[in-house]
Amino acid sequence: MSYVEIPGAKVPIRMWTDPATVEDVALQQLRNVATLPWIKGLAVMPDVHYGKGATVGSVIAMRGAVCPAAVGVDIGCGMSAVKTSLTANDLPGDLSRLRSKIEQAIPVGRGMHTDPVEPGDFHGLATTGWEGFWGRFDGVAEAVKFRQERAHQQMGTLGSGNHFIEICVDMSDSVWLMLHSGSRNIGKELAEHHIGVAQKLPHNQGLVDRDLAVFVADTPQMAAYEHDLYWAQEYAKYNRSLMMALLKDVIRKEFKKARVTFESEVSCHHNYVSRERYEDVDLLVTRKGAISARTGEYGIIPGSMGTGSYIVKGLGNEKAFNSASHGAGRRMSRNAAKRRFSTKDLEDQTRGVECRKDSGVVDEIPGAYKSIDQVIDQQRDLVEVVAKLKQVVCVKG
Repeated sequence: MSYVEIPGAKVPIRMWTDPATVEDVALQQLRNVATLPWIKGLAVMPDVHYGKGATVGSVIAMRGAVCPAAVGVDIGCGMSAVKTSLTANDLPGDLSRLRSKIEQAIPVGRGMHTDPVEPGDFHGLATTGWEGFWGRFDGVAEAVKFRQERAHQQMGTLGSGNHFIEICVDMSDSVWLMLHSGSRNIGKELAEHHIGVAQKLPHNQGLVDRDLAVFVADTPQMAAYEHDLYWAQEYAKYNRSLMMALLKDVIRKEFKKARVTFESEVSCHHNYVSRERYEDVDLLVTRKGAISARTGEYGIIPGSMGTGSYIVKGLGNEKAFNSASHGAGRRMSRNAAKRRFSTKDLEDQTRGVECRKDSGVVDEIPGAYKSIDQVIDQQRDLVEVVAKLKQVVCVKG
């Protein structure tokens, strides 16, 4: 489908979904964003749903301003995927050992490495910029500096919630590795610190929603936030790189006879800010639950833990600020999912997938998410499908 345009106070709201299917609270959030004095454009992806401050699945383009709550607290959260030389026939009938080995190698939930993982521990993993990256930690907000040791130990860890590690098979029976994670606790604490700072600034006192508080260009508060924002985005990218290296190590060891090789990784943020130019105007583009989809750019759009995912290539649609959805998107809250579904439902909906099937992940049940196939269909003018994947192992925190 192409987009539907609905009126907004300062800019129209372009939606790549039927507005009638969007929750009223999410629609109100979008209308609130469209009232911001700095807003220059608002694009809404088909996985849109209610979030804190701004909806998940929104692309907010502003001139000279950025809203930290619209980035979200998991700064730099995103996806990585890589195609392997393995095929479905190489996989054992019982995948429980493989899942267990992954969980042993990569801490999940609140777990962390006892000793920090370094890129130099892995052959072929780029270490360029690593020392400079950690050197820039000296410039982060004083309130968060005491977390440095924990940040080191959480580098290369999964976390919980909707984060996952998967072994997938595509339509040609090739095996893929895929994972979803972000900037862990350090990103969350940096985000919460700056959201608190923004909410106290005088220019934000008259906003319709205090969660839409912004930093404006050429102020010390904006400079401090951008430093920490871009550092956290780097942290998230390094985190995924290290996890993928750990995951590849597991695969090499478990499939020694196959002498596994790996193609180039596809990696993309979906909670982040980027400086971009549209119609000869420099803008700060915030993607909260959206990926960049410039012409020819590869991206990943995952479904839920029992459905499947897509590798896509961007079509460069500037009406959407060269963006696409970040996943299927929730159709009900976590609490609503826990009330509605049981562990038996989870077992039924994840049949054929080696994964957790206990009450701790019922809120991640496929039924709590929108149809990934429908979400892809709604953005055919944003991306083209390169591969469709179906998970056979899913590791959750």
